[in-house]
Amino acid sequence: MIIVENRKAKHDYFIEERFEAGLVLEGWEVKAIRAGHVQLKESYIIVRDGEIFIIGMHISPLPTASTHVRPEATRTRKLLLRAEEIKKLIGKTEQRGYALVPLNLHYRNGRIKLDFGLGRGKKLHDKRDTAREKDWARERERLLKHDTRNTRRD
Repeated sequence: MIIVENRKAKHDYFIEERFEAGLVLEGWEVKAIRAGHVQLKESYIIVRDGEIFIIGMHISPLPTASTHVRPEATRTRKLLLRAEEIKKLIGKTEQRGYALVPLNLHYRNGRIKLDFGLGRGKKLHDKRDTAREKDWARERERLLKHDTRNTRRD
């Protein structure tokens, strides 16, 4: 079940490979995510010292947050991956110029997971081509639906 999706990611990047990672979260963050107070729009993923972090993921604290905890909405959060996956990602991001793009947050067996992709940035003409293909697919479906309704069976 998807909690939140980064729709802008597929518009701005060619996603070539997808990964799933766990997140290191605090208690108030889990409660806020379950309530739907999270945004992935401006977030990005970096590799630092052999570890992977997500930066800019905004989790709005609930008004019932504890009085002794100072919630920071956009703190840097660590992603949990296997060592061989991290090495593979480091190699591809450093050598080939790929970016790590967060795609969505979802539940897996009661735990909150992050889907992210290994993406290559789209240029402006690529974005136009994608929009044109999407519009043509929508128009084609509309035409096919219209044609099946108007055929008479004698």
